[in-house]
Amino acid sequence: MNKKNEKTINEASELPVQIRAWLAEKLLKSLDEGESFVISDEWKQEILMRCEEIDNSQVELKDADEVFKAAYGILG
Repeated sequence: MNKKNEKTINEASELPVQIRAWLAEKLLKSLDEGESFVISDEWKQEILMRCEEIDNSQVELKDADEVFKAAYGILG
């Protein structure tokens, strides 16, 4: 990965969680435009459902670093 891509990812990672979720949704949708990448209808429905849950504040979003830290703590 080149420095520009790393910088973009680092900057995106610092955005508020709602903006990151929106960005993730847009990036996932952009994959549908690729020629060789196929997302099954089931996954598309799952993605849309999760995005709606986030948009409607039906789920509590947690920082990935916190989730992984807790998981590693449980695993030892």
